Amino acid sequence: MEASFYDSTLFTYVLLPGLIFISRVADVTIGTTRIVMVSKGHKFWAPFLGFFEMLIWLVAVSKIFQNLDNWVCYIAFAAGFGMGNYVGLRVEEKLAVGIVKIQIITRKKAGKLIKKLGEAGYGITHHEANGTNENVSIIYSIIKRSEINKVEHIVQSTNPKAFYSVEDVKFVNEGVFPVRTATWRWRKGK
Repeated sequence: MEASFYDSTLFTYVLLPGLIFISRVADVTIGTTRIVMVSKGHKFWAPFLGFFEMLIWLVAVSKIFQNLDNWVCYIAFAAGFGMGNYVGLRVEEKLAVGIVKIQIITRKKAGKLIKKLGEAGYGITHHEANGTNENVSIIYSIIKRSEINKVEHIVQSTNPKAFYSVEDVKFVNEGVFPVRTATWRWRKGK
């Protein structure tokens, strides 16, 4: 009797575990992204991603149950979970969804930094305060998460010793945000 490809050692100990690993990476990556969408209040994306997360998970688990005696599938399942967490966090980092509050504390006068942030289109709130050892200036700004690197660059180039922290914000009512310029221009008559 001829053995089928699905009964071969190659399929049982290499391809099947590989598919389970890839499935777990996919479903955990989607799950991590879904959790971020839930925390940011995206009512459409969270259930949409959740559907695919569970569909992929069910396929992976069904293959585990069909191959209970294959320990390589268990390792692939667990390794896919771990790698999926890493990949999911990297994807979430690249998406940069949401709004954050940046708080900047400077030891020197903040006028130049305030001017640079304003010129870049960022709205700020500023006040003077008393630190432990000296007077400080505190600047607050609500920015899009995708703008963090730009603001950090402005802070570091203007006042490299400034202390700053970044916090997630779930919702803002109004604010001053930089205007994005279009990369193309509309020409009359064309």
